[in-house]
Amino acid sequence: MIRINEIKLSLDEEESVLKSKAAKVLKINEKYIDTLSIYKKSVDARKKDDVHFSYSVDVEITLDEEQIAAKCKSNKVQLVKPYKYEMPVNKRVSKFRPVVVGFGPAGMFAGLILAQAGLKPIILERGRDVDSRQRDVNRFWKTRELDEESNVQFGEGGAGTFSDGKLTTGIKSPFIRKILEELYEAGAPEEILYSSKPHIGTDRLTVVVKNIRKKIESLGGEVRLECKLEKLICANGFVHGVTYSHKGESIDIEADSVIMAIGHSARDTVEMMYSLGVEIMQKPFSVGARIEHPQRLINEAQYGRFANHPRLGAADYKLACHGLHERGAYTFCMCPGGTVVAAASEKEGVIVNGMSSLARDGENANSALLVGIEPKDFPSEHPLAGIYYQREIEHTAYLLAGGDYRAPAQLVGDFLKGIESRQLGNVNPTCPTGVTLTNLDECLPQKVSATMKSAIVEMDKRLNGFNLYDAVLTAPETRSSSSVRILRDDLLQCNIRGVYPCGEGAGYAGGIISAAVDGVKCAHAVLADEH
Repeated sequence: MIRINEIKLSLDEEESVLKSKAAKVLKINEKYIDTLSIYKKSVDARKKDDVHFSYSVDVEITLDEEQIAAKCKSNKVQLVKPYKYEMPVNKRVSKFRPVVVGFGPAGMFAGLILAQAGLKPIILERGRDVDSRQRDVNRFWKTRELDEESNVQFGEGGAGTFSDGKLTTGIKSPFIRKILEELYEAGAPEEILYSSKPHIGTDRLTVVVKNIRKKIESLGGEVRLECKLEKLICANGFVHGVTYSHKGESIDIEADSVIMAIGHSARDTVEMMYSLGVEIMQKPFSVGARIEHPQRLINEAQYGRFANHPRLGAADYKLACHGLHERGAYTFCMCPGGTVVAAASEKEGVIVNGMSSLARDGENANSALLVGIEPKDFPSEHPLAGIYYQREIEHTAYLLAGGDYRAPAQLVGDFLKGIESRQLGNVNPTCPTGVTLTNLDECLPQKVSATMKSAIVEMDKRLNGFNLYDAVLTAPETRSSSSVRILRDDLLQCNIRGVYPCGEGAGYAGGIISAAVDGVKCAHAVLADEH
């Protein structure tokens, strides 16, 4: 197979011309192209007077591919082999079924791989099925009555279900393609297979999550919902089982392999593991706020005169700068045409996140604007000090906004001046529980707010309008990543043998794809363990 990179199409050209353009690059008649598939598609907006699409395509031809590729003498042309996932050999001899704790991206893909390997995993998820969970979340947003076991953080699909469904990642792994193919098979749009910035959308994610669960169950696995892990049963440094609760009943399962894909908000589970002597260390995390602009402004800043072209859709951005703080500030999980999400999972704590639908057709754009927090900034050297610090910030925000799960908010212009906001301007905040206008300096750590102010001014130089006075900051965002790392060895086990810390909650991932990849890796580790 031959891959051809950097094929340019104008915004008005149809993809049907890719075949002739590929033939031109290869210097052959297009009749010799047997198949053509899009490998990657991106928008090139570096020059605002020439916004266009850039494609990489894979072609199979009826001629000698090696000879044709060599004749091209172009660095845009390369020979590639089609990707095929290979299941590792199952070396397990154990009579026990593996247990996976958590059914977010890491737990889903750990469970799916184990099911495909024929091990019939038992997956425990403390929250409810995705449809019931959606109703619980909507009820919280409407009434501000929080269910601590069924919310934006807990339930089928994990925290990623109420997000943009972004599938971009900074990691490189051969498993990414396997994950994308499984998501597509489960109902995600086909473009996730080739888009340079793939996303599923909150509305489509619910279907995908259910279909992955059904596939696991069809292979003999079990997904037990509303089943909260209470403790690991351990003796002599080995795990022997788990105890979980379901509707008031306590149930034990014998197990010698437990993948802990608990997510970044299962703080009580982390505390349970710490009490058992599991080795945990502090880990840097980030704190900040969601910043909301009119999507129209972002489109114009990114695409210039092409901003309203129907084939472009809503524009995004990714910004970073080093300012007053050694880790600087950066935007994260930008949601074009999206909404800010009230994402609390603990009583008397406020946190926000962002999400958008597949269409990304909302009036506002929002992104996290975050500042790195180092362990030296934590209040103590306790391994869980980062968790307690996050909780303190969230509780302060809860009280500042009125103690009813509204979120504290401030206009960007007022934030830069350090004055309390009194009234909204032309940007209406989208947080579904409502906002209380205030001064965010009162709930964000001083180092965070100072760095954010410096960053907003700096980022405006790269994205015109970023420091729009009426833009709204809604705080706090504290759960972009875990504040702990649960230590594991080269076999991916912690110091209690048979326990595999996994994904974002264990400190080994930061997003849907990286968490799913870690789930695959932990499943492989279980398959390789000869016990």
